[in-house]
Amino acid sequence: MVKPLPLPLNCVVGGYQIVRRLAEGGFGTVYLVVDPKGKQYALKEYLPASLVHRQVGQLTPQVRAGKSALYQLGMKSFFEEGRALAQVHHPSVVQVQNFFQENGTVYMVMDYLHGNTLQDFILTARGLKKRYVFREATIHAIFDDLLSGLRFVHQKKMLHLDLKPSNVFITEDDKPVLIDFGAAREVINKDGSFVRPMYTPGFAAPEMYDKLGSLGPWTDIYAIGACIFSCMTGYPPQDAIKRKENDNLITALAKLKSEYSTPMRQLVAWCLSLDYMERPQSVHLVQKHLMSGSTPAHINQKNSTQPIR
Repeated sequence: MVKPLPLPLNCVVGGYQIVRRLAEGGFGTVYLVVDPKGKQYALKEYLPASLVHRQVGQLTPQVRAGKSALYQLGMKSFFEEGRALAQVHHPSVVQVQNFFQENGTVYMVMDYLHGNTLQDFILTARGLKKRYVFREATIHAIFDDLLSGLRFVHQKKMLHLDLKPSNVFITEDDKPVLIDFGAAREVINKDGSFVRPMYTPGFAAPEMYDKLGSLGPWTDIYAIGACIFSCMTGYPPQDAIKRKENDNLITALAKLKSEYSTPMRQLVAWCLSLDYMERPQSVHLVQKHLMSGSTPAHINQKNSTQPIR
């Protein structure tokens, strides 16, 4: 399937001039833009590749045959995301400054951040064949701030549902920021339903593979555990489905004994419990034990082949 073309350079949407394309994914394209005063922002356009196409010189996406209802549903959800995220003000969550409809689609205007993603650091370490990516003290610092931001998001009755290193931005002053809430949804709508997002293998909790799975803060907490694991090893953990068949998590964590403390490795295993009821049920609990360097005695390791010591 041919991906829809991005907006032409220098065109103006909503008063913002397109400078260049920054990134693209399955549901949208992100551009660097400037406002009339010359201030830079990141502009995210709702542009689902499976539902629309766009030719050279066009601004308005053309909806594919039979996809109109899905497109409208997704656009409504995207707009509501912008509305909700604009109310989230936290230094560890990217700030949405504006959102609007134009050209038959929806746009979200966010702060433009300078730095690199957590994934960039992981890939660099992997390329250098480093034994580990970050020291334990660095992981503490990154994830304490990150968990504060995620805790704030959860307090707003939202989930991220696509937490992974490429969606964590490290600014030039070493501050972690949650970005790309393309999967964020209100947990409880008036009718009790919400759109289930796509998942990223390795970071997606088991319940995300189940249409009837119970999503909640524990789902993002699984992804946090996977992100910390990646910061240790340079690679994501096994996909949740494969772990159900032959789980090698405890063996992988045991190999990190000389680099990372027992409480740190226990915390990762706890967050990555396959049964969501056996995970920490709140971000506050994860943050508490991350920073204290302790692990609750009641951690259930029934999925483990051996205890972590």
